[in-house]
Amino acid sequence: MSEDNKALVRRAWEGGTKHNLDVFDDVYAADAVWHEPDQDLRGLEEVKQFSDEYFQAFPDLSFTAEEVIDAEGNKVVTRWTARGTHQGEIEELGPPTGREVELKGITIHRIENGKIVEEWEQYDNLSFLQQLGRAPEEAQAGSS
Repeated sequence: MSEDNKALVRRAWEGGTKHNLDVFDDVYAADAVWHEPDQDLRGLEEVKQFSDEYFQAFPDLSFTAEEVIDAEGNKVVTRWTARGTHQGEIEELGPPTGREVELKGITIHRIENGKIVEEWEQYDNLSFLQQLGRAPEEAQAGSS
């Protein structure tokens, strides 16, 4: 079972790298929940909409699953790196900056009945905003 769970998680990351939202239908439950650092996404359609917005804003967005680790029971942990160039507008990031970003994070995936039902994401959102030049001024000044 643990190898199946790890394969499922790898397939989700590969689908993200290929910007293939159809893969999400195969790997995520319809009522999946993503716990992002600043919001919760509820349901597969909301997850797909969120992902699509980022795929449009970062057309070259790619993910590398650095490590995929079997955790206790029905959980898998992934240490990952995302890379992309901000080329499209997205509400929370504003107009394109043309800047390249690299974001490292860790995700805990919970799996039931062969589908990912819940994820907890941890990444440095401040670093991401700083790379784009969009962090609050106080945070920008503190990074110099």
